[in-house]
Amino acid sequence: MKILVIEDNPRLSARIKQQLQKSYITEVANSGDEGLEKIANGDYDLALLDLGLPDIPGLEVCKQIREITNRLPILVLTGVDTTTSRVELLDAGADDYVTKPFDIAELKARINALGRRRERSESQPLLAIGDLVLNPASREVSRDGSPIKLRRKEFDILEYLLTNSGRVLSREMIVNHAWPITSNTWSGSVDVHIKQLRDKIDRPFSYPLIKTSYGVGYMIELPSSQRTQPA
Repeated sequence: MKILVIEDNPRLSARIKQQLQKSYITEVANSGDEGLEKIANGDYDLALLDLGLPDIPGLEVCKQIREITNRLPILVLTGVDTTTSRVELLDAGADDYVTKPFDIAELKARINALGRRRERSESQPLLAIGDLVLNPASREVSRDGSPIKLRRKEFDILEYLLTNSGRVLSREMIVNHAWPITSNTWSGSVDVHIKQLRDKIDRPFSYPLIKTSYGVGYMIELPSSQRTQPA
């Protein structure tokens, strides 16, 4: 596994690199700009991102990484531990976070967990329903042959719906899947993301795929008019 540490504090970055390079190939970027350049031109398996960078706010770096790639896991180092900050991190595209001061053993455990999650994703087959196709490995989505750009959480929710095609998923189930590191995410966030998904994968096309189960949650399935009738 090859890790990029984006951290401006030289003492902390040196400590992290010293510990991590015992198990992983580890490189350091000392600013947000340097980190983004390395990610755009390099091949990394995980980014370890400090929020308190001097040149670009950490949340903005996180968002810009997601503009470059949806495949790279992002583990954030933060000194802030509030519900609001956790939600903001996840919505910006982070996969997990560790609060300073942290234990190296915990940091390695989080890194390994994200690595296993990525391996599982890359081994999954294509998910499809009708003319909608989702590739878990490349994190690409298309419908009727047209590529569709989704944000991180939109992709995660759509993947969960497709994995459970034909089954109603409650808002709580979707929250627990798409926001696994916080239990305080407002369930209304699911409604917002579903609306955004519909704007991208349903409304521009001839028939909708996402259905609302009022008072319960959401599901994805082919309309009856699109199902193949038995001979």
